[in-house]
Amino acid sequence: MKKVLSLVFTAAIGGAMTLAGHTLLVKQEKPQNNTQKLVQHTLTPVNYTNNFASTPVDIDFTAAAEKTVNAVVHVMNTTNYKQPTSIYDLFYGNGSGQPRIGSGSGVIISPDGHIITNHHVIEDAAEISITLNNNKIYKAELVGSDKKTDIALLKVEAEEDLPYIAFANSDNTKIGEWVLAVGNPYNLTSTVTAGIISAKARDLNGDSEIQSFLQTDAAVNPGNSGGALVNTNGELVGINTAISSKTGSYVGYSFAVPSNIARKIVEDIMEFGDVQEGILGISGDALNAMNADQLEIDETQGFYVAGVEENSGASRAGIKPGDIIKKLDQVEISNFSDLKGYLKAKRPNDVVKVSVLRNGQYKLIPVTLSKSVIRKAQFLGMELQNLDGTDKKRLNLDEGVKVISNTNRTLYRNLGIRKGYVIKSLNGQQIENISDIINFKEKYGENALENISKLTLVNNKGEEERYIFQ
Repeated sequence: MKKVLSLVFTAAIGGAMTLAGHTLLVKQEKPQNNTQKLVQHTLTPVNYTNNFASTPVDIDFTAAAEKTVNAVVHVMNTTNYKQPTSIYDLFYGNGSGQPRIGSGSGVIISPDGHIITNHHVIEDAAEISITLNNNKIYKAELVGSDKKTDIALLKVEAEEDLPYIAFANSDNTKIGEWVLAVGNPYNLTSTVTAGIISAKARDLNGDSEIQSFLQTDAAVNPGNSGGALVNTNGELVGINTAISSKTGSYVGYSFAVPSNIARKIVEDIMEFGDVQEGILGISGDALNAMNADQLEIDETQGFYVAGVEENSGASRAGIKPGDIIKKLDQVEISNFSDLKGYLKAKRPNDVVKVSVLRNGQYKLIPVTLSKSVIRKAQFLGMELQNLDGTDKKRLNLDEGVKVISNTNRTLYRNLGIRKGYVIKSLNGQQIENISDIINFKEKYGENALENISKLTLVNNKGEEERYIFQ
């Protein structure tokens, strides 16, 4: 027994000595000047589904939906369509009348019953009615319409003030901002979908008459046309107008007229009866890598001024060919849609601060916008426009109108008239501008072609061609 106790005592003493030695060793190895701090790494579990789903939870769409759904109406458009009953009717437009009903959406913009919608929703309408969210139906009168911007203004007479949506400043919208599309797709009233602003200043087909659109991925389908695109405050940032689709239904992107443009159009219609368009008075093209190389400049963004119209606001302010427009007021100009879209919201005599790059230096030039005059006209299947300063210099002409396009196969095949040709005179009378063409059309109406006896053209080589018709 004594031997066992002796062994236990010996083991305990040995363990204590070992522990004491280890503690002393650690103390000796500890740095005397400790300047390093312990860094703690916090590991956060990453779950793709949870993170993605949490994004919209922070945004309250219900308030915006409640503020806007009652101010978006169902627009019914009745047109009289004549169904041809014979080949004679087919050629001469006769036939029995058949009513055709179309539908779309509209947005109440004032408590007294002014409603904004798309031009194509009410085009050729014999009768227009609107249905509120509470199922009340009113007959609507067309106040005015602008086909270029696809905006129309309606008015209804209601017994009480109507709910309406206030305009937001669409220039302040940002790519990635949440928006709601409110409308009546497929006759499904009071439908709300959500998405983001996917792009701004979108040009759908390169047509200079088309303003820049807001692009969104909020689902928009047939029947949404004329409906509201609103921000999370329930303010109107756009009028839903078009979808990009091969099937006619939503496949990912839709487009809206910015609210600044829509508001300006309806205010012009109410105040003047038509659209007042303010212009700079320049011609040119948006820059990219290809044309910047051709112009031998380093800039690939902005609008290159190729010509300046005489007596225009740009001319009087001192803008010159070769200038590169980088900003209008505080709006960056990267392409033609930026420039066109911003000016669409302006009127004649508005002053715009134009930032231009000239010979490597920036200049800020205030320009008073001039009034748009008629510069284009359709004539005998041709689209014509006034000559600008560049055309006049290139062809050594003082007057005439230029052919932009020609769908008249007879004129193309027999006379060779194509894009770039200039009509210099008709029946011996000089053609100074589009107004002369319009006067000729008004004088002869549908018989204009039969009343042309002489025609003088300038071809793309600058050569004059004369034709006499017997």
